[in-house]
Amino acid sequence: MTDGRALKHVQVREYVRSLVTGCAPGSPAPSERELVHRFGVARMTVRQAMDALVVEGLLERIPGRGTFVARPRRTASKITGYTEEMNRRGLLAESQTLLARREQAGPGVARALSLSEGDAVIHWRRLRRADAKPMCLEDAYLNEVLLPGFLQSGMPTSLYDALESRGLRPTWAEDSITADKATTEEAALLEVEAGASVLRHSRRAIAGEKVVEVSRTVYRADRFTLWVQLGQES
Repeated sequence: MTDGRALKHVQVREYVRSLVTGCAPGSPAPSERELVHRFGVARMTVRQAMDALVVEGLLERIPGRGTFVARPRRTASKITGYTEEMNRRGLLAESQTLLARREQAGPGVARALSLSEGDAVIHWRRLRRADAKPMCLEDAYLNEVLLPGFLQSGMPTSLYDALESRGLRPTWAEDSITADKATTEEAALLEVEAGASVLRHSRRAIAGEKVVEVSRTVYRADRFTLWVQLGQES
């Protein structure tokens, strides 16, 4: 008896899973009455199956309304580089190196990298495209002491993959976004008119207790939308 009920519970659960997987958040799940009728089982068995999917995060119950496909649970956003971010959006990422050289850190970069002014940094400037169209212009500054031989080994496709291979993939990042207008130089590279709207994105990326990257990126505002997850702590 117990084994039979357990089997029915699994059948109901997997049937509901197959129906709602891929459905938009907020879509209604089958009603308990419908499932009782379809499988010829007790309401308690159906409820047990639905409870399992609620706990799993696939469904959510709204009192007085019913059971629906759940909204994604909030999690801390993963720190991603440009290539990963474009892949996540279904776009093909490409990069063109415009400059890659050793420089002396100016006051702003030195402060952000926790260095002294004049210390050696790697400056890597890239024009970044998505689906063959300019998306952004990125200037990355890296602490040369942490990355010996970086310039001599050939510029990598992905900066974060290269950092990970050295045990320096960022585990924390501080980002800021401001609205602005493109300079004449930026506009020419991004293939927009001078004065066109852009988004300026600044990042300070940290691995453990080491600041490994400071970047300043200019995005075309007509091509890039920033996604932010917000929630209230319980």
